[in-house]
Amino acid sequence: MLLIWPESGTALSRRLDLVLVQREAMRLAITLALVTHDSAVTQHAHDLNISTFETIGASERGKWKRGRAKVFTSRSQKPKDEREPDELIDVASRLKDETLTPRQRRARTLTRAGLALLVSVGAAGAVYAVLPSATVTIVPLRQTVEVMAEVRAVPGDALMRIDVENGLIPALVVRAQVEERATIPASGMQQVSASRATGTVVFINKTDNAVTVPADSFVGTSAGTPILFRTMTEALVPAGRGLQIEVPIEAVEEVAGEIGNVDGGLINTLLGPVAEQIEVRNISPTFGGERRTIGAVSAQDHEYLIAILRQQIQDRAFDEMQPRLETNQFLIGETIGIAEERDDWMIFSHPVGAVTDEVTLTMRAIVQATAVDQDLANQVAFARLAGQIPRSFVIDPGSIAYTRGAVERFDPDGAVNFTVRASGVVSSQIDPWTIQQNLAGRADADALAYLDSALELAPGTLPQIARSPDWLPHLPLLPGRIRLLLVSL
Repeated sequence: MLLIWPESGTALSRRLDLVLVQREAMRLAITLALVTHDSAVTQHAHDLNISTFETIGASERGKWKRGRAKVFTSRSQKPKDEREPDELIDVASRLKDETLTPRQRRARTLTRAGLALLVSVGAAGAVYAVLPSATVTIVPLRQTVEVMAEVRAVPGDALMRIDVENGLIPALVVRAQVEERATIPASGMQQVSASRATGTVVFINKTDNAVTVPADSFVGTSAGTPILFRTMTEALVPAGRGLQIEVPIEAVEEVAGEIGNVDGGLINTLLGPVAEQIEVRNISPTFGGERRTIGAVSAQDHEYLIAILRQQIQDRAFDEMQPRLETNQFLIGETIGIAEERDDWMIFSHPVGAVTDEVTLTMRAIVQATAVDQDLANQVAFARLAGQIPRSFVIDPGSIAYTRGAVERFDPDGAVNFTVRASGVVSSQIDPWTIQQNLAGRADADALAYLDSALELAPGTLPQIARSPDWLPHLPLLPGRIRLLLVSL
């Protein structure tokens, strides 16, 4: 403890003052040091082996002494005129009193014996009350509660803070301008004679729902030169992850001929609104494509390039947005989309109809997405979860878990509705001190009956009582000697 003396004044300036302070510090096991400029105080502190410093900083850097309080005297310091014990016989309480009669001495002896007996009985009673101990093991009723909370994230200034009751939280609209380039072979053809390759592909469901792939949907290769095919029939992919259906395909007219003859496993891209839900593969090679052609740019080439670059721009924008978010914020993937694109931001290397083997598009666009604070969404979910906790139950904070669900609604202004699932384990609430008080001194059967009526226990479990020593007929008399042990299955 560092004591800082005032620049002026007489507080604690006497030696006795420091002796008393040092004595109290020793009693509390505290090491003292002083910051003072008073020479008298410094001298007194030196005599008592108390460290002194000029400044607080010096006290932080310097070494502190272990102080001593000179408040006791040794035998050598005994006053010379102190009286001998024999001279105090008239008043000393520990010297034999020769004036007592034998009867008085017997009475005094009996009194002392009685007091000794009372002390012995009291000590035995204290041992009987204090030494016994017991452990009562209880398995409280535990159950899992969960809730699906709907959260609406509102961007802009429309909502400045969280509204737990209505499930509203502030959101952030993140925007990024991105430019990308892509090149594909020109699919326009001037043919002498031609036939288109055919074959089959397998659509594999990546969701738990049935998915319809319309006829004339485009599939194609991704490695090397992209080659497009169209589905010849509508396909209903069965509900369930991994379920599949085989669909006939035919090369698009623009890639008719030998180019449409691709090896098995190369067709792995589906274009269209269900692309994220379906995986496509061709097990067998396509065949039958044969033509003699002259390459040319088609309108479909331009459309295909725009579709490719839109996806690439969104993917790159997502990567650029992530570092701009706080640790507890996340982007809602379903809200990522192109907010602005212009014709003068799309530059094709060749117009439609131009004779060439490939065409390139350079495209720029502004992408926006909605970001949400996960902690705020969790607060809404926890509020809903708290309302589901049964009366007289408490939730284990370590068991609470949150899972973000699907987006249910997305508005053009960036507002989004989504769900958060919250779950946790609750157990019956137990007040250990009340239970210990009510168990004190009870026999085992009485204690078990009380626990069964007062507590909600896990089905199929009974409280277990272990006493020490085990020959005692009842639980300890002191509640503090009863240990309550709560366990879970």
